[in-house]
Amino acid sequence: MNPNRKISPWAWVPSLYFAEGLPYVAVTLLSIQIYMQLGLSDAEITFYTSWFYLPWVIKPLWSPFLDLVKTKRWWITAMQLLLGAAFGGVAFVIDTDWWLQGSICFFWLLAFSSATHDVGADGFYMLGLAEREQAFFVGIRSTFYRVSMVVGKGGLIALAGLLQKSMDVQLSWALIFYGLTAFFIGLSLYHKFVLPKPSEDAEHYKLTAGELLREFGATFASFFLKKQIWVAIAFLLLYRLPEALLTPVSPLFLQGKRTDGGLALSLEEFGIVNGTVGVLGLLLGGILGGIVASRGGLKKWLWPMTVAITLPNIAYVYLAFEIPESIWAISTAVFIENFGYGFGFSAYMLFMIYFSQGEHKTSHYALCTGFMALSMMLPGLFSGKLAELVGYDWFFVIVMASCVFPFLVASLLKIDPEFGKKE
Repeated sequence: MNPNRKISPWAWVPSLYFAEGLPYVAVTLLSIQIYMQLGLSDAEITFYTSWFYLPWVIKPLWSPFLDLVKTKRWWITAMQLLLGAAFGGVAFVIDTDWWLQGSICFFWLLAFSSATHDVGADGFYMLGLAEREQAFFVGIRSTFYRVSMVVGKGGLIALAGLLQKSMDVQLSWALIFYGLTAFFIGLSLYHKFVLPKPSEDAEHYKLTAGELLREFGATFASFFLKKQIWVAIAFLLLYRLPEALLTPVSPLFLQGKRTDGGLALSLEEFGIVNGTVGVLGLLLGGILGGIVASRGGLKKWLWPMTVAITLPNIAYVYLAFEIPESIWAISTAVFIENFGYGFGFSAYMLFMIYFSQGEHKTSHYALCTGFMALSMMLPGLFSGKLAELVGYDWFFVIVMASCVFPFLVASLLKIDPEFGKKE
């Protein structure tokens, strides 16, 4: 192989970001599906799976040290290999007597490996592409990340439903996770040959761990000395509170028994409704949010986006009280909620970019993403228990009541009116 050959970004950008999204879906959604089918309660499911967000919360704490050991290119291929091993671990333990303890252990390994892979992939993207290529491929990387959502939330769940018509639950999920094992081992080998070797992607031998630790300490301290820091943290933690409560419970509600107040969707139906229709709504809402924000700026669109990320949650209130049998009615409600979330989430992403401006913007943005993951983790720890106590119908009413918090924190922000406008 010629190390100096020019490798087209089309050979690795789509596959790299597909590989970034799929483990996240497995950890945050497929784990819920497995535990639900194996008989855990809603409270247990949301409590265990919410802890899986922790690696993404604390990712900024170890990411600066990765360059001391190896290159970002090395971390990508190594983590994909480890992800394959972790998928294999889940597949192996799922049909044992200690499936719960074993699967939690390997889902944790998946989460830490995935978070580390994210660091390597996002850093390599900036090193492996010229600036003009980065701008061109930003839409491509986002698209293939969303494609992985469709495959994970829709395709794999529907496939599990089809397999379970001829085999038991454990074996069906084991086969799917063994398939993911082979896929990620293959990806690791593929990227070992196709990822370019930019000269900037080098190990930083001249910077010791102590020096890096001091530098990180200074960067960390400067983050908490920014203006509006506590308002910003409140916004990062509370703007998505209704969605953070709804997200872990909605799959349980959509597939729950009608006698328990659920909609009793089959795995195949759930894969179509949540994994295809829902992701399509999320994607379209995000695209529209980016377009309008670039024309009017974040300040102008903050309130419409706050409305969009909160009020469409009423679709789940309708579903929980009406319990419709029509798959079209259910799909429409899920699409509306996801479209609103995708549109409103644009304000959240833009605010993280806005707040990270200045010196150490890359590290400060990483810290913002840690708070972003924490905003999903903390409400999820008790959302399932709350749904059990009050029922799905009143749980979604409580979700609507929590919409006051996004409006409250949005009202406290001070944003440059020109930020986000297309020049």
